[in-house]
Amino acid sequence: MAEHHYLAGLDLTGRRVVVVGGGTVAQRRLPRLIGAGARVELIAPETTPAVSAMAEAGELTWHRRRYIRGDLDGAWYALACTDAGEINAAVCADAEEARVFCVRADAGERGSAVTPATGDINGLLVGVLSGGEPLRSAAVRDAVIEALREGKIPDTGEPAPTGERGSVALVGGGPGDPELITVAGRKLLARADVVIADRLAPRELLDDLPPHVEVMDAAKIPYGRAASQDVINSTLIERAREGKFVVRLKGGDPYVFGRGFEEILACAQAGVPVSTVPGITSAFSAPAFADVPVTHRGVAHEVVVVSGHVAPLDEQSLTDWDALARLRGTIVLMMGVERIRLFADALLSGGRPDDTPVAVVQEGGTRRERVLRSTLKAVADDIAAEGIRPPAVVVIGPVAGLYTGMREAAPE
Repeated sequence: MAEHHYLAGLDLTGRRVVVVGGGTVAQRRLPRLIGAGARVELIAPETTPAVSAMAEAGELTWHRRRYIRGDLDGAWYALACTDAGEINAAVCADAEEARVFCVRADAGERGSAVTPATGDINGLLVGVLSGGEPLRSAAVRDAVIEALREGKIPDTGEPAPTGERGSVALVGGGPGDPELITVAGRKLLARADVVIADRLAPRELLDDLPPHVEVMDAAKIPYGRAASQDVINSTLIERAREGKFVVRLKGGDPYVFGRGFEEILACAQAGVPVSTVPGITSAFSAPAFADVPVTHRGVAHEVVVVSGHVAPLDEQSLTDWDALARLRGTIVLMMGVERIRLFADALLSGGRPDDTPVAVVQEGGTRRERVLRSTLKAVADDIAAEGIRPPAVVVIGPVAGLYTGMREAAPE
């Protein structure tokens, strides 16, 4: 019952938190733990691609093995998130003995703590517990968040319209900050039966979903594990034909090098109703977070967004790099970090000055944002020296140098 729970906010900053299991349940819980500053240690033989990406980025420590007694020593908080009941039970038993509060994902009433349905807006964190009724918690949480946006407080969440069943919605999640998904996109996500999410989609939103929502990981990690586009297309169609409302959650804008229209075509050809909610593209928003406008009066009259998926001399390339080099405006290079030396050399060979300003923005708008300011001649060496990694947006042109002038003009 609800009166058996004491709702409290935990300060986990720098404190050891142990998560056992690396599947989709852990994937949903981890972002908020990381965002809270916890020192997360994950124990699992295998993980989803998105979880392994968190480990590779240094956001958590991954012990690639099964749970053993003693793993909770020194922990402040624990989550048992495996799909094996006996392992979760063992974790909770050890936690009880060690006096460590533990959440059991598969049987919440058997843990010593429960995870509330949470959401945040404008720095306000909302948590709802309903005594073992997670659907009710999620519905009230959604209603409170929506009410805060609209300035009123209704007492129920908005139900999913029956007209959306058996359909697909392609939703752009924006550059990564969960607050930057559109209102329309957030509403559709709250109504979903199935969510198929990319690695670059705003991952914190997954933890806001009700427990009954099926979350599928379609992470496309550059040059690593990837979900085949054909498999993604067929999964969208299959789930919709089961009568589910399927939200395909993608990072940025699905139509800007997001392969979104391929999925739209696949659904349309299969006779599955499909709609699109555009997202804020990282091509323009990531530079904006770093105070780099892609256009500026008297500085740039054109901006070209270019895919760095293939090298300049690759026979599959559709880009005229000589023509780009002759332009005087802005080039925004997406997915170009791994081949940046080839792209820089192509532009230099085509006539772009070697002192052309360049700004590189990694994970713009998130707590992991990094900004590198360089020149066309030096950018490849600087990226290597600074360890800049995808996802990152590269801005080439005079606008990338405006920040220096702004800083020099600032009052003392």
